[in-house]
Amino acid sequence: MRRALPITLTMCVTLLAAACGTGPAPAPATSSNEASPWPTKGWTTATPEAEGLDAGVLSALDAEFAAGGHGYVDSMLVIRHGRLVFERSYAHDYKALFAGQDQTRGPYNYYDPDWHPYRAGDLHTMQSVSKSVTSALVGIAIGRGEIPGVQAKVAPYFSDFRFKSDRPRWEAMTLEHVLTMTTGIEWDESSMAYTDPANSAAGMEKSEDWIQFVLDQPMAADPGKAFVYNSGATELLSYVIKKTTGREAHDYAREHLFTPLGIDRFYWKQTPKGLADTEGGLYLTPRDLAKFAYLYLRGGMWEAKRILPEGWAAASIRPLVDTGINPPKNRKYGYKWWLLPHTAEGRYAYAAIGYGGQLAIVVPELDLIAVFTGWNIYDKPTLSPQLALERVLGSVKK
Repeated sequence: MRRALPITLTMCVTLLAAACGTGPAPAPATSSNEASPWPTKGWTTATPEAEGLDAGVLSALDAEFAAGGHGYVDSMLVIRHGRLVFERSYAHDYKALFAGQDQTRGPYNYYDPDWHPYRAGDLHTMQSVSKSVTSALVGIAIGRGEIPGVQAKVAPYFSDFRFKSDRPRWEAMTLEHVLTMTTGIEWDESSMAYTDPANSAAGMEKSEDWIQFVLDQPMAADPGKAFVYNSGATELLSYVIKKTTGREAHDYAREHLFTPLGIDRFYWKQTPKGLADTEGGLYLTPRDLAKFAYLYLRGGMWEAKRILPEGWAAASIRPLVDTGINPPKNRKYGYKWWLLPHTAEGRYAYAAIGYGGQLAIVVPELDLIAVFTGWNIYDKPTLSPQLALERVLGSVKK
């Protein structure tokens, strides 16, 4: 039985949506698009021109992808006013690229073509886009009364584990600190490749107990002081979801998120202990990734049903934390969504971003979504989210 959203949580989410952050929130989709179709059973298609986009600009980017100008891009989708207006896919010989790489087979050898970038046919690895989906699951659990709110302390959920050091700092950590990557945990997965065993995330993925691995890390700062990208912190949410809902995150997602959106095919990797790999283990089709982005564009509503609790989508895409990642201006971070600056007025697009080139970019005031998948872990650079955003924005005529 669905439990009512506690009034204290409702107030919290509303206040976050209205007042938090370091800049203006992304604007909502324009009201003229209320009649846009819902893609539950599939996307309605239209021409770019019919939805106010320049097909020539999009075709030029398509040609660059086809020629390998931006590395190993696997797909590109553009959606305007709820209609799919541009879709392309690109084939790459990942089996040939595997030659000369680490030949160890398995789900966490990112060179293994049996696992990356595709699984079960056309399901594409989402990598850290999984984090944005996990944030949605936390919001759903809050809305159902299974998690009390973002200010809930983290440590009590892990009473069956040991904390190696600095227990007072661990006890100060809240779910909001985890959602915003401000946990204070000492962690480095940004200064080296994920294929480097010294990478903190790689170390976790090689361990038998991912949760204990994270809890064993020292605390470098008080929670809330600084943004440090930390996949291990997101894996803690997998355990929180299981402990509070009684369901593994992938089963909880199937019932409360994917099925309502019409997503009936997905794959989610599991840790050695059987937890869903919420930091990077999800596989979706590009069209279904676009559905997830569309849910946030529509404020957490789907058809006539509320999927995310009132205010959760707005709170999630606030520019709450300065990441220090530049250029051209610092990206911000919300509840596991990135905020990309794109106008002089301080507007942001918001994006779910994953290793290797997974992007779901939403420009709410233009009612625009762009999705890209790829697997740029070899000899070519990953498609820049900022470049992808700017090129798609360049196609907007009205």
